[in-house]
Amino acid sequence: MTPPPPPVPVHRNAFILMGIGGAVLGAFGLAAIAPIFAPVFFALVLTICVHPLRDALERRGVPRGLATGSVILAVLLLLLAFGYAVLVAFGQFAQLLPQFEPQIEDWLGDVAAWLGSIGITADQIAAIGSDFDPSVLVGFVGGLVGGLTGWVSLLVIIFTMLLLLAMDGAFLPTLLRQLRPHRPLLVTALAGYASGVRRYMVVTTLLGLAQGFLNWLALVLLGVPGAFIWGLLSFLCSFIPNIGYFIAIIPPLIFGGLVGGWPTVIAVVVIYGIVNAGVQSVVQPRVVGNAVSLSQGITFFSVLFWALVIGPVGAILAIPLTLLVRVLLVDTNPSMAWVRPLLGDLDEAKESMAETDAELKAARAARRAERRGTAGTGGTS
Repeated sequence: MTPPPPPVPVHRNAFILMGIGGAVLGAFGLAAIAPIFAPVFFALVLTICVHPLRDALERRGVPRGLATGSVILAVLLLLLAFGYAVLVAFGQFAQLLPQFEPQIEDWLGDVAAWLGSIGITADQIAAIGSDFDPSVLVGFVGGLVGGLTGWVSLLVIIFTMLLLLAMDGAFLPTLLRQLRPHRPLLVTALAGYASGVRRYMVVTTLLGLAQGFLNWLALVLLGVPGAFIWGLLSFLCSFIPNIGYFIAIIPPLIFGGLVGGWPTVIAVVVIYGIVNAGVQSVVQPRVVGNAVSLSQGITFFSVLFWALVIGPVGAILAIPLTLLVRVLLVDTNPSMAWVRPLLGDLDEAKESMAETDAELKAARAARRAERRGTAGTGGTS
């Protein structure tokens, strides 16, 4: 009897390369349909966030259709209010910028002269500073406000998807119960994804409102022009991890420096730093908890990646998008559970590090006690 042939080794490197190639094709595909994908996914996130509200209304005896309609109406009113605030901010910015055109030109000239004094292509920088025309930015803002067709199309897509997803969501609990006996890991992963995204988005929205309000109030007290615009910008940038703070602080620094000089600039830096550190570094991690479980490096990369793939909306939705990829590739695959700690699920690692630190601390204390005992014995003898 001939022995069976030896098993053929699995070429894991080939599978890794195939996976990378598929990811590249997927990224190009998403970039191609970004005008459709971004609002659809945004509507999905909104639907996930408001789903518990509809369940609460149904438990109180509200008919399913009326509960669905009430939630959709509430979300629509919030979107319209936010859109109105954005339009008001754009209008104020278009009026504000021409008022400070001479100061901005003088400031850019000073910056160009300083850069030239340290040998950084003085002629080119001076030319850029002298050719700066704030009216170009005003025209750009006017184009954004005037492009009503694009805004209307975006709102139509979001509202339509909200309506359809909300109606489909009425069947979701039943469908998940039917699916659980066949795909329990998939149901658990989807439920965890919805809970994590909901907690992250709701908490980030509430804390972003508080952060924007505090920054607006501080800028008003400091006399920085356009305080409402920069407060709204701070709220939007609160959804962009790691780099949102640096984006939000640049405009108030510039306009604060134009009207108040270095004391106002320093005050803006201190206030923004305190508010940002208190909200995003202390309060938000405690409230969100393990809803995200992504490392800082992956979070930063996800912001850059999704902003490149689907545009600025991708930076705001970077966390929900990255969590969705993790659900599809890791959470629903039992053989990939070992990847979770590498992605940022560090509960076990933190416990292990705490035990190691405790052991090292006890060892240091024992050595100190031993040295004290040795010194005492030597002194007695």
